[in-house]
Amino acid sequence: MSDEFDLKICCMGAGYVGGPTMAVIAKMCPKIRVCVVDLSQKQIDAWNSDNLPIYEPGLYEVVQSAIGRNLFFSTDISGEIQKADIIFISVNTPTKTQGIGAGRAANIKNCELCARTIAEVSTTDKIVVEKSTVPVRTAEAIRRVLRCNDKGLKFEVLSNPEFLAEGTAIDDLMKPDRVLIGGSQSPDGLKAAETLASVYANWIPRERILTTNLWSSECSKLVANAFLAQRVSSINSISALCEATGADVSEISRAVGMDDRIGKRFLQASVGFGGSCFQKDILNLVYLCETYGLTECAEYWNQVVKMNDYQKKRFSEKMVAKMFNTVTGKKISVLGYAFKKDTGDVRETPSMFVVRDLYAEGAKIHIYDPQVKREDMWMEMAYTCGISPDTDPKLEEAIVTSPDVYSACDGSHALAILTEWDEFKTLDYERIYKSMAKPAFIFDGRNILEHEKLRQIGFEVHAIGKPDPNTFNDL
Repeated sequence: MSDEFDLKICCMGAGYVGGPTMAVIAKMCPKIRVCVVDLSQKQIDAWNSDNLPIYEPGLYEVVQSAIGRNLFFSTDISGEIQKADIIFISVNTPTKTQGIGAGRAANIKNCELCARTIAEVSTTDKIVVEKSTVPVRTAEAIRRVLRCNDKGLKFEVLSNPEFLAEGTAIDDLMKPDRVLIGGSQSPDGLKAAETLASVYANWIPRERILTTNLWSSECSKLVANAFLAQRVSSINSISALCEATGADVSEISRAVGMDDRIGKRFLQASVGFGGSCFQKDILNLVYLCETYGLTECAEYWNQVVKMNDYQKKRFSEKMVAKMFNTVTGKKISVLGYAFKKDTGDVRETPSMFVVRDLYAEGAKIHIYDPQVKREDMWMEMAYTCGISPDTDPKLEEAIVTSPDVYSACDGSHALAILTEWDEFKTLDYERIYKSMAKPAFIFDGRNILEHEKLRQIGFEVHAIGKPDPNTFNDL
């Protein structure tokens, strides 16, 4: 270490986790040098520019506060590994698409490649930290690869899973509920864990920094996301019951959530959950349970994913059914494409599945989202749904991305609110109604609009878990 910095950190992977996490560490620890490395020159160039590769509220300000001082972004992977005392592995671990465990198991190829690179180029002992979400006991594979170095170097492997929510990632990093560090319970392992804990202790109270063994830490991330997704699927299952009986899911959520044993968070019914973590981590958990012969456990957690798929399909089918059983040739406005507000992330977004279904029904779809790029939309649709303008030339014409919300709605037969962007709550719906074909439908997949006011304007409104006044006369 040089006199200028107390510690040097290298993070392998400049994505949604690595970039923001390292930016906050650099901001809060000016005496620690932090460098994020990646194979992609395009990604690194974006981090070094004013147009960051990801959108996250507050991220730009955090990056600007430290870049060039003690925060750096580089493609010199070997050089930065050699300089570092601590190396974070923060690379993608996608669900396998083929081979053993396809559709459920996580592919840890990128983690292994990182470990092999670290072993090959390192010239001093290192602490290696798993930041990626990985199956339980991945650390053992990383440890075995690192031990095979022929230079007599020692590597301590730690697990330090992220618990970030996109849209609030900077707040989550600045004021986390907890920081979890798992490591070997040997003297060297405990020392390495304390070294990492001392980094976070620069701004996080010690009582919020938890240390466990490696396997508990790796498992905790999967379980945390599984529990959160389970709550979403639980209330979504009740939303279907509400629509059938005349009950109101929002009133049920409020009544149930006032029980301190249950709590009110993650009880908002919606078109379904999305993002890169929930489904991937649950399917990973399902595969782990299957691997260890825990069939009933695997089936239990798989039902959470099946319920989420059902909710997305149910929403699409309801749109078609309410619009006289056909949307062929009709313009439908999709407001929101990101999987949640305050992010541009489209991975596993429920909007994509609704758009896919409406396209299959022959609809003309106009999408407005303030942060989503058309190229990202196509890329995710090709990866997840297997359709793209390359495989289906009609797609480009049938799905339009509108520059503003009012042009997206002009002449439309129906609006589908699929992301809970705040701006959708304050639109001029009287203006929109006048510009639409009649009857004008609104399908609120996030329950963020004032439904009675919209009905007074003239809209026919359908929402998740809300009774339809055209069906029930005793509400």
